[in-house]
Amino acid sequence: MLKTIILSMRGLSFLRFTWMCKNPPSITAGRSRIKISIIGAGPGGLAAAGYFACLGYSVTVYDKQPLPGGMMVFAIPKVRIRDETVLEGIYELRDKFGVVFKNNIKIFGNHEPPKEEGDHFVKELINLKDIVDESDAVLITTGTWQSRKLRIPGEEGPRVMSAVEYLYDIRVWEKGLVDHKPSVGRKVVIIGAGLSAVDAALEALEQGVEEVMIAYRRTKKQAPAGVYEINKLIKRGVKWIELVSPVEIIRENGGVKAIRLQRMRLGEPDESGRPRPIPIPGSEFDLEADTIIEAIGEIPTPPLVNGYLGIKLDKRNKIIVDEKFRTSNPKVWAAGDVVTGPSFIGNAIKTSLYASKSIHTYLSGKIL
Repeated sequence: MLKTIILSMRGLSFLRFTWMCKNPPSITAGRSRIKISIIGAGPGGLAAAGYFACLGYSVTVYDKQPLPGGMMVFAIPKVRIRDETVLEGIYELRDKFGVVFKNNIKIFGNHEPPKEEGDHFVKELINLKDIVDESDAVLITTGTWQSRKLRIPGEEGPRVMSAVEYLYDIRVWEKGLVDHKPSVGRKVVIIGAGLSAVDAALEALEQGVEEVMIAYRRTKKQAPAGVYEINKLIKRGVKWIELVSPVEIIRENGGVKAIRLQRMRLGEPDESGRPRPIPIPGSEFDLEADTIIEAIGEIPTPPLVNGYLGIKLDKRNKIIVDEKFRTSNPKVWAAGDVVTGPSFIGNAIKTSLYASKSIHTYLSGKIL
């Protein structure tokens, strides 16, 4: 199943979320009376919606964005995934299979939700309890819409942003949802070497930024994005600066003037299995920049606080699930990055399909 849907991204004109059936089922064996709610319209939530739609369930997908698609539509550069690739598949779910999409809605627990990236277009808040009460099963696939911070002097203020924030602002401008094109100046320094850093660098190049630099505390060999992705950027003119770590953002007249970096050396492996970066005393230097983009990772953003409705979170804010992706609430499952932490699109799809199969098994016992 997973191989089929991933290949559809390469071989078809659009991403087909209903890969397991060409047409809506004519006989649903009572499943149309069973309501499934999916919270989050990213790759995992959409794959699950297609799975359930093919089985004849009544499916409603909630998302805080003005369009479904999650980060595929709002945070990944167009040169990687075209909007049409995703949106055509969404239109098929809606128009042919009857999946209901409710946009501009943020779901959360029993208090005011924290501010996250991508909240710009939220028009309505709905309590998670209301969704659970009115559904036969709920799948949470809300992803990672909160970026980690450097926590260094000078970080707060204009011209310092996360990779997700930068990419999001570009995408909503491209879609005509805002009038003002984001400006980052002539020189951009990106901190980090994961896929978010690569995407931010790629987008900066596409937007015509004159000098794009990536600063990373280890070497290219240890970059989470992989040597291949880094080398592609270098060939396109991105300046790669390794074995450095930021210690301060230097400001002038309210803007960014430079970033102060400290050279590092590699020590013994840490808990990640990679060599631990060790600061070299007295090795600081300043790198001129107009904008700093932080790409040091994202944090899961579940639509609840720990313990709400009996659903538990771990110390990294990930939803705790069993081997079938079921939470400690018997009506609620969770999958994708909100369970695993930041990962690839394929992994979000895979875990969501596993969760969907578990939900189907559970619901099959409820159909009379």
